[in-house]
Amino acid sequence: MLQQTQVARVMEKYPAFTASFPDFPTLARAPLPEVLAAWQGMGYNRRAIALRNCAVRVVDGFGGTLPRDPEILVTFPGIGRATAASICAFAFNMPVVFIETNIRRVFIHYFFAGSAVVSDADILPLVKKTLYRNDPRRWYNALMDLGVCLKTRVENPNRRSRHYAKQAGFAGSDRKIRGTILKLLLAGKNRTFDEIVQDLGGDPERISRILADLEAEGFIVSSDSGYSIAPC
Repeated sequence: MLQQTQVARVMEKYPAFTASFPDFPTLARAPLPEVLAAWQGMGYNRRAIALRNCAVRVVDGFGGTLPRDPEILVTFPGIGRATAASICAFAFNMPVVFIETNIRRVFIHYFFAGSAVVSDADILPLVKKTLYRNDPRRWYNALMDLGVCLKTRVENPNRRSRHYAKQAGFAGSDRKIRGTILKLLLAGKNRTFDEIVQDLGGDPERISRILADLEAEGFIVSSDSGYSIAPC
């Protein structure tokens, strides 16, 4: 949930989501429309599909127990190396090395004050050297808290990261249109292409392309009666 989403928004959604899907088997068995409905307001809805598919893999391939190995976790849907390592650090208190945005901010600010451009490859050895291996969970929590604090006190050091990219605006974006289409279809009624174009008031060619993308990604299905959320 925290991938590309602010903590405050996640904190609003997390309790209700985990109440609806309290464990891997429940999430794995849940129909996709229910999962997407619970996810609404978070954005980046493909993460909801990835999370559900992760639950299916945990249940089917690992007896319902999440593996404690970042090399295995990185093969799961939607999980890259940083996310895999952070799961091991926070869920299992393992001394793994990773970088996320707040950790990156701390190291650039304190170790690269005179550098115009900083690569994660330069930061990772420092993260490894400074890692408190007796309690990595607490150490990473402290680093992230410090990173959040720095964000309010200094000009964002992450702008000097080689990997920095300003997030595109949401209004008028394809992401906005995708979210609106899913919201319409989650209301429970099939929509024809013409009805969707009328509801959105947008460019039919653009909407057609986005509908095709959503269908290819497994969010929606099309039939003679129109478009609807994929059942599973």
